[in-house]
Amino acid sequence: MNDNTPSWIQSLQQNIAQVVLGKAEVIRLTIIALLAGEHVLLEDVPGVGKTLVGKALARSVSGLFRRIQFTPDLLPADITGSSILNLQTQEFTFSPGPIFANILLADEINRATPRTQSALLEGMCERQVSVDGQTHPLPQPFMVIATQNPAEFEGTYPLPESQLDRFLLRIPVGYPERSVELQVLTSHREGEPVESLRPVLDGGQIVALQADVRQVAVEDSINQYLLDLVSATRRCDDIHVGVSPRGALALYRAAQASALLAGRNYAVPDDVKSLAVPVLAHRVITKGYLHGGQREAVETLIERLVEEVPVPA
Repeated sequence: MNDNTPSWIQSLQQNIAQVVLGKAEVIRLTIIALLAGEHVLLEDVPGVGKTLVGKALARSVSGLFRRIQFTPDLLPADITGSSILNLQTQEFTFSPGPIFANILLADEINRATPRTQSALLEGMCERQVSVDGQTHPLPQPFMVIATQNPAEFEGTYPLPESQLDRFLLRIPVGYPERSVELQVLTSHREGEPVESLRPVLDGGQIVALQADVRQVAVEDSINQYLLDLVSATRRCDDIHVGVSPRGALALYRAAQASALLAGRNYAVPDDVKSLAVPVLAHRVITKGYLHGGQREAVETLIERLVEEVPVPA
């Protein structure tokens, strides 16, 4: 672990918490996704601060930030970019789209059509974009913070399972406590507080933190516990499709990032247990296809499995 790791992480948490009030767990989970080098999906009703979380994280890390407002008429090329004819040279030149960023905020991602949603897939998985037969690497670090409204809202398209699987975590934001909401009203008296945030880390420091995550030790008993949880989703009578090996690896990586965030260079069972719901719930399909919009019911099912699987001593 880098000697500066604890102070870097603490600075990032404190900076985001200045404007994202009363949402310590949401902040923690979002930073876990960043440390793991993965992506996060924030889901809840409009107006509870999903976009604010994305903006606050982006402003806390110096680098290229882009925001895409997903709409039904958005095209894949509006995300990835396209080849444009140069009239002077009479040759086609690639013009990069907004996906070429360090942090990409995909706002209301499920308001775009599935074809447009899938334009993010290669970038999220391979850290590259292919256009007209040419492959273009994305900058590092690269993170997608997507927000979506519940699937039952009008004008939304449920994310395909393959798209959901690329998000390390799905996080509900929730309504704030009354006392916190009063703070929100007061803090917005003179404008948007997030606009005044200054970066506390740069891209190189984020890459170094992500390398530290890979060095976090996970002993065999915790690996076995993790696989027991994954196996439970495959055996459960209420689940039609259980967690895949990719989902197991996602939980492993998230547990490593959780340990680093807690200031440890080793994982403990609670790192796995506390992340089982946000990592696994969007990766299963229940019988009757209880999925997507009925998030709470699926999460309750995963919570039940977590309580049933013995935790290693």
